[in-house]
Amino acid sequence: MTQKLMGKMDRVSEESPLLANGVPPAAPPLPGPATTTYHQKGLVGDGKCCSVNAATRDLWDQLFDNAYGADLRINTDNGGILYAHASILGMSSPVMKGMLKQTRGCGRRQAISIRGVPHDAVRVFIRFLYSSCYEQEEMEEFAVPLLMLSHAYVIPHLKRVCVQHLEHGLLTVDNVTDIFQLALLCDAPRLSLICHRMILKNFKAVADTEGWKAMKKSHPILEKEILESFSEAQTRQKQRVRRLNERKIYLQLYEAMEALVHICRDGCRTIGPHDKVFKEDQAPCRYEACKGLELLVRHFAGCKLRVPGGCIHCKRMWQLLELHSRLCADSDMCRVPVCRNFKDRMKKQSKKDEMRWRILVRKILRAKGIGRSPFCCTAISGF
Repeated sequence: MTQKLMGKMDRVSEESPLLANGVPPAAPPLPGPATTTYHQKGLVGDGKCCSVNAATRDLWDQLFDNAYGADLRINTDNGGILYAHASILGMSSPVMKGMLKQTRGCGRRQAISIRGVPHDAVRVFIRFLYSSCYEQEEMEEFAVPLLMLSHAYVIPHLKRVCVQHLEHGLLTVDNVTDIFQLALLCDAPRLSLICHRMILKNFKAVADTEGWKAMKKSHPILEKEILESFSEAQTRQKQRVRRLNERKIYLQLYEAMEALVHICRDGCRTIGPHDKVFKEDQAPCRYEACKGLELLVRHFAGCKLRVPGGCIHCKRMWQLLELHSRLCADSDMCRVPVCRNFKDRMKKQSKKDEMRWRILVRKILRAKGIGRSPFCCTAISGF
């Protein structure tokens, strides 16, 4: 029997067009998931979709809506009553499980109370315990009381949903102070951090809201901490701006050094070394600082008060020439004027002046993000 089966299989393999060409057949597709993804319009699960059969989800919603076989009465504010199943609530929340144990044996139908939040918020909360679903409009309306309920009854997946909705669109200048306090009470660190940043970013507008005035009276210590955080944030912002401005100045000095080497070695437009032949159709200069430096060089060449301390423009030119000499790698071959003279002058300077120049050079190179200036050697590359 086995030989007959093997023979049939061999004949089928030989007759197969794929195997005849030496091509193995394609593997069958993997089996699909046991459940289908369900996302009813207007109904949202825990997250954005529910990986569960639609009929099952509807069944759980109907079980809550119709209260079929309900054995628990939930008392809410203003005399509201909801009916639910004690077993489902006890399995969903350890806090409710303890409450139900205390009321067990007090009658045919147990009763608990959930007060302090609107009746409709309690209804949305209980429904979520059944099917992990909610209406988008109801979540936007009751996100704050639902966050309180999820924390009080230890429903972490509902807390994540509430925090996500509050973070994305429900936070405003008017309610951020109240939600910040609630986030601290409900142990929602991410939400409290986002609220704290929003308060610091819009501090003047937040300080004029009723929520801030109420917090100022009820929690003065918290107000003091926020004010200290705001002061620290302002200080950090000023320091950041100051560092950015300093870096901008150092980068401008670096570009000026490059432009100076470019003028003295290659020439630019109408200024350059004495042996440079200028072309009428030369390409535009790529150094932004070159135009301003060209005007400064022309002034320096024709100024009658060129001695240090005489003319402010000439003084600036002397400083640029000295800065270049401190960055130059080989003054003997450099074509920038008086580069070697400044190198010799360094040996006679005081330690204080020497340290000040070294710090400036270090900051310029650090702002550019290099270990040494690349134009130090390019000043002599024309030879």
